Amino acid sequence: MTGTLVILRHGQSTWNLENLFTGWHDVPLTPQGENEAVAAGATMAEAGLRFDVSHTSLQTRAVMTHHLALLEMGQVWLPVERHWRLNERHYGALQGLDKKATTERHGAEQTYSWRRSYDVPPPPVDPDSPEHPANDERYRHLPPDVLPASECLRDVVTRVLPYWYDTIAPQLLAGLDVLVTAHGNSLRALLKHLEGVADDEIPEVNIPTGAPRQYCFDQSLAVTSAEYLGDADAVAAAAAAVASQAGT
Repeated sequence: MTGTLVILRHGQSTWNLENLFTGWHDVPLTPQGENEAVAAGATMAEAGLRFDVSHTSLQTRAVMTHHLALLEMGQVWLPVERHWRLNERHYGALQGLDKKATTERHGAEQTYSWRRSYDVPPPPVDPDSPEHPANDERYRHLPPDVLPASECLRDVVTRVLPYWYDTIAPQLLAGLDVLVTAHGNSLRALLKHLEGVADDEIPEVNIPTGAPRQYCFDQSLAVTSAEYLGDADAVAAAAAAVASQAGT
């Protein structure tokens, strides 16, 4: 039997609250985000889920969501692998900018293209900017040419899939149940691959914060079922809130 996979987007962060492009900028959870993480843990526990291994990005909002959810499940001891390939999409020169103000300045069409298109990256950030990951100590041991100055979703798919194939997929094939706590775009990249979402359809896919999505597989790791856990109306409302962030 293959294992079960659950993906979980981190709870609300401080820059989510301020409606800023966050990307690789490291920000904490808000109190609401902490509550969302705890609620996600309760939802998974109520569904009878128990995990064997787990994964997060290197960003605080995902790490803390992961910790709080597992704490609520009584599984805070669970082995955790943290990897930069699960980081959020890098928003380049948009990082730190207000989403609605960006729409007002550049227009809805351009902002939507930067924010949601599959293959159009925002303008890159300068190499000497504090927003460039080469200037963040957590990435100091990585080759400079893997560190993005800007990414579109296609770029995120390219960096997430090696981690899927090399690490997560073998665990599932070994029968392990796996939790992955990450970000809206790194999880959209994984969802696109798992569910075969077309390039022109993925821009309309929104992953809500704090809503666990469970996958079951056959022996070839083809998805046999995929569903959000918890209250369906609350999940739909959270996804709609993500879609409306930039006012586009």
